[in-house]
Amino acid sequence: MRGPVRRVVSLVPSLTEAVAVTAPGLLVGATDWCSHPVGLEVARIGGTKNPDLAAVQALRPDLVIANEEENRAPDLAALRAAGVPVHVTEVRSLDQAFRSLDRLLTAACGLPRPAWLARAERAWAQLPPPTGPARRAVVPIWRRPWMVLGRDTFAGDLLRRLGVRNAYEAHPDRYPAIKLPELLAVEPELVVLPDEPYRFTANDGPEAFPGIPAALLSGRHLTWYGPSLLEAPTVLGEQLRR
Repeated sequence: MRGPVRRVVSLVPSLTEAVAVTAPGLLVGATDWCSHPVGLEVARIGGTKNPDLAAVQALRPDLVIANEEENRAPDLAALRAAGVPVHVTEVRSLDQAFRSLDRLLTAACGLPRPAWLARAERAWAQLPPPTGPARRAVVPIWRRPWMVLGRDTFAGDLLRRLGVRNAYEAHPDRYPAIKLPELLAVEPELVVLPDEPYRFTANDGPEAFPGIPAALLSGRHLTWYGPSLLEAPTVLGEQLRR
C-alpha cells in the first residue's frame, strides 16, 4: 500500500498551480511551462511533451500528476515501469474539471478539499445564463497551420457557458486543422483568439479575419483548470464584451 504523498512532480501547468496553492511545499518538480503561482521555486524537468524522465525520477516523487491530453502516453508508461506512481486526469468539460481536481487533491494527494475549489464552483454556478442567441465563433488555438477548437473540449464548454457557440463543435476532431478560407467561409460572428498555446495579439490574428469582431482572451483563464477557474467567469466575460 502506498504511503502518504509528500513529494509531487507535476507535468501540467494548471495542476501545478492547483497543488502549489493548496499545499505549498508538496510540489518538488514542475515543467518549464508552469508559470503559476508566480515565483514558484521547484526543480524544472522540461516540457509537457518532452519531460526529462531521469530528472523526474531523481526527485523521488511519491506521485507524478499528468493529463491525458497534455502529456504523452509513452512518457507516463515509462515512469510507471520505473515504479513511479502516476495520476492522470481527463478534463473535457467544466464539470469534469471540478470532479478531477477534487479527486486529484483529496484522493490522490490526501489533502483537505481546498476552499478555492468550492469558491470556483460557486462562481460558475452563479454565472447568469447568456441573454439572446449565442454568438457563432471560430476559436483558433494555432497559426501556421490554423488549428481551431473542435468537439468535446474544456475551453469550448467554458465559452458555451459565456454565450459563445463554437462553429466547429461537431467536428470529428477535437483540434482540427482548417485552412483560413474555410474558416472565413463559415461566416462566424466572432473570432476568439486566446494568448496560448499560440500567443495571438491585437497585431497577430485579427487581421486574418477582416470585418469580423475579434475577442482576445486570456489563455490561462480559458484553458487552465485550477485556481484560475475562480476568476475565469469575470475575466473571460469582460474580454468577450470588449
